[in-house]
Order: sequence, then structure tokens, then C-alpha cells
Amino acid sequence: MTLNRRAFIHRGAAAAATTLAAPRVMAQGKPRVVVVGGGAGGATAARYIAKDSKGEIDVTLVEPTRKYYTCFFSNLYIGGFREMSSIGHGYGTLAAEYGINVVHDWATGIDRDARTVSLAGGGVMPYDRLILSPGIDFVEGSVPGWDLAAQNAMPHAYKAGSQTELLKRQIEAMPEGGLFAMVAPPNPYRCPPGPYERVSMVAHVLKEINPTAKILVADPKPKFSKMALFQEGWRNHYAGMIEWLGPDFGGGNVSVDPAAMTVDIDGVVENVDACNVIPAQKAGRICEMAGLTDGNWAPVVPQTMQSRKDENIHILGDATSQGDMPKSGFSANSQAKVAAMAVRGALTGSKVFPPRFSNTCWSLIDEGDGVKVGASYEATDEKIAKVDGFISQTGEDAALRQATYEESVGWYAGITEDMFG
Repeated sequence: MTLNRRAFIHRGAAAAATTLAAPRVMAQGKPRVVVVGGGAGGATAARYIAKDSKGEIDVTLVEPTRKYYTCFFSNLYIGGFREMSSIGHGYGTLAAEYGINVVHDWATGIDRDARTVSLAGGGVMPYDRLILSPGIDFVEGSVPGWDLAAQNAMPHAYKAGSQTELLKRQIEAMPEGGLFAMVAPPNPYRCPPGPYERVSMVAHVLKEINPTAKILVADPKPKFSKMALFQEGWRNHYAGMIEWLGPDFGGGNVSVDPAAMTVDIDGVVENVDACNVIPAQKAGRICEMAGLTDGNWAPVVPQTMQSRKDENIHILGDATSQGDMPKSGFSANSQAKVAAMAVRGALTGSKVFPPRFSNTCWSLIDEGDGVKVGASYEATDEKIAKVDGFISQTGEDAALRQATYEESVGWYAGITEDMFG
């Protein structure tokens, strides 16, 4: 299964159409859609609603940052395969070419009865449909000794941008023969292969500039995404450099001391020179504040991505509890198109195609050594259910692995165009 830029953008068209019930009649003016969060889910949803409604719907995108840095491909920046500027994207095209009202502010509250979103700057935005794509926040206390106040000493770098740059500088500043540690997160979390691609990219850098350095991974999980592929790659490219400790070897009993730069793994204290702490995760806080979560995540209706707690709100991407899809940029983009169709149908009576979902996650292990995993999904009453899947195999030849990496580069160009125009 291969994917290029054009195929990605046009993927998802369905064969047959149905018509929703008559649209809700607005008291006055155009129906209003507010989208909170300008990443793979939110930006895509805003663009598709604005593009396909042809001006019939007023679309506002609320996103605090003026430049959005993608978490996907941020590991390649750490590894030296991308420049930071290449993963940063602005919102000018969405505003200029699609007529989206882009508001750079924080959404601080939702009044579900009044159907309004409050902003940090004091504004209040009314909506007829609201789309939330807030990404993740971290579960407080999930790694004893670590909190957000410690993120400069032990970066999480799981929200791309300054944290990513900081982690890269810390890795490059390690002393000769130093120790890099990662505290990996428990399931579920954003981008299942992400921590292990990051380990690979850190190893790639250290192999070039600090070849006697070591990497220690403390992991609460007995297995992880693409485990056999990563471990094969680590043996082939970074022999003797990486030590992975699962729960049987204390990986689930970890605390840290950012001031002393130590990691305690099941009672054994390690002095570290750089440490990447990736805590347990939950839906972006706005979902919890609005009463849309059940535990750490926000449950949704698979066919439309509507909140199970409020039919006028759709929730996308990492924040959701939806079934079998991983929390990834590809998943969020796929879900956004389903939600955009549902919103247009509800507000304008336009035709709505049966939902289709897909995901692929690529990872780079070393230069020219790319691997992938993916699947297609369908909406059932209970969840988004996996239909079929694929994964790279151990022992693949170098040409195939190079082609897989090149495919990922084409996908990145395609998805970012799909998001930002």
C-alpha cells in the first residue's frame, strides 16, 4: 500500500450518498461553526467546511499560536533530517483563500446551553455547531517528581515547538559518553510509535557526535507499536547503545528528580545528562471543562464524531475515545473530514457520504530505513472499528525501506496542504 501527495488529499471519497434531515433553520444570518484547535483535526475541519459549503457557513478557527508546529515529523528535526522551519505552518491561506475567521486566542470555556465559547482575551463566540480538536494534556502526578514546572529541565517535547528545540539542544550538549533517558508513557497516548522513533533519532544523532553515549528507556508497557521493527533497527544501526526496560525490569516503577537530574527505576537511581519525560495523557483541558469527558478522554459517536454528551459538539483526534483508531495526525485528519460532512449536512442539508476512516503511521529508524503501520476502519454503533491493516516486515531490503521513507515525505507534504491549504 503506497500513498503519494495527490492520493492522500483525494482519499476518502465514498461511492454512494445519503441526505440528512432538513437543516436547522437559523434565527438570522448564516449558520456559525466555531473550531477550537488548529492542528491536523481542527485546521482540516475548518478548511473542508469553508471550502465545501461555498460561503453558506460562517467558519471561525480559534488557535492560540500563529505558527503551528506538527508533532508528526518533529522527531526528524531532533534526528537532523528536517529543519524546524519545515514543520511550522501558518494560517494565512485559510483566512485569505477560504474566508475562515482565524482568531489567535485561547478558548477558556464553553457554555453548552447558550452555545458560546469564551476566549482568554474576553471575547465570546456564539456557535450553531462547535468542533473541538484540542489535542492532549498531561495527567498530573503520572510520573512522580515531574510536573510542568520541570519541563525545561526534563522536556516532554510531546507538543511540538520550543520543547522540541530544547530537547534537541540538550541531546547535543551531552558530555562524551553521557546517558540519555526516556520515561515512556502508558497507553493510550498520542502517536503510539512516536517515543520509539524518537529513541531512534536520538541514537542517530549520538552515533554521529557522541558515539560512546548510552540511551536508557523506562517503559510501563510490555510491548509497543512496531516493537519488532524498532528492536531490529536498534540492533542493526545502534548496537549496544539502547537499553529498553519494560515493566518486568522496573519500567513501570519510575520517579524522577529534575533538580538532581536523576531517574529512579525500581529503586535503582541513574544519573542522567538529558531526560525526556513523556507523561500519561488525557484530552485537552477544554473538553474536561465543558463536561465532555468520561475519564481521561471524550467519547464520540463514530458516524459523525459528535460528542456523546452534546449533539451540537464534534470532537476530533487525540482527545477522543472512539474505538480502534490510534491517536495520530493522520487519524485526526481522517476524522475531521467525516465531521465536516456531518456538520455541513446538519446545517445546510447537503448530502453526506458514509463515513470512512484510515490511518498510517510512518517511522524513521535511521537514514533510509523507514517503516510503517496502518489500517482502514468503519463506523459501528459502538466504535470506530478496524477492518484491515498492514505493517512493515522485519528483514525488508534497503530499497523498500527507502521507498517507505520517501512515501512518508510525500504524505507529509499532502497532509499539511490538506490542513492549511
